[in-house]
Amino acid sequence: MAKGHSFLSHKLHSLLGLFPIGLFLVFHLTANYQATRGPEAFNQAVGFIESLPFLLVLEFALIYLPILFHAVYGLYIAFQAKHNVGNFGYFRNQMFLWQRVTGVITLIFIVWHVWETRIQKALGAHVDYDMMANILSSPAMIVFYTIGIISTTFHFSNGLWSFLVHWGITVGPRSQRIATFLTLGVFVIVTFIGLRAMSAFIL
Repeated sequence: MAKGHSFLSHKLHSLLGLFPIGLFLVFHLTANYQATRGPEAFNQAVGFIESLPFLLVLEFALIYLPILFHAVYGLYIAFQAKHNVGNFGYFRNQMFLWQRVTGVITLIFIVWHVWETRIQKALGAHVDYDMMANILSSPAMIVFYTIGIISTTFHFSNGLWSFLVHWGITVGPRSQRIATFLTLGVFVIVTFIGLRAMSAFIL
């Protein structure tokens, strides 16, 4: 029973990393990318999101609660799991190690980002271009956000590889090797979007 429960939890953890968390990440970075077209374009994107009906319910159901489970169970995995050299070899075990490291960094980054944006909005601030430009006016915050974005996009992209394995989509060595290149491409594209969006706020 314990093994069965662990198996289901692991599958759910992997699934939530892609649906809805991964999809939200791509959506969020794409929305932020509108800042490359200027402050007005970004503010319009934010205004559209904030005009959605039942936004708070959607945020909790599709973002906060899935992230909470993914983070808590992910921390359990990070501090309990062991390397699996016999099954995957050196490279994939390095990726497994970095998945654990970036998971912790990403969690810290998300908590801080939520504090600086959503919590401040609840306290009366306006989430707009000026808010992000003010946050990124500090060189320390630029470094922090750069590390956070790269960590998050790596965790998502490498997690996509793990999802394909755990759900039996890529079974053999060849399909897993192809998935490695595909997820590397995802990492490069999504990271570019995230960093390019961030640069648009740096004045």
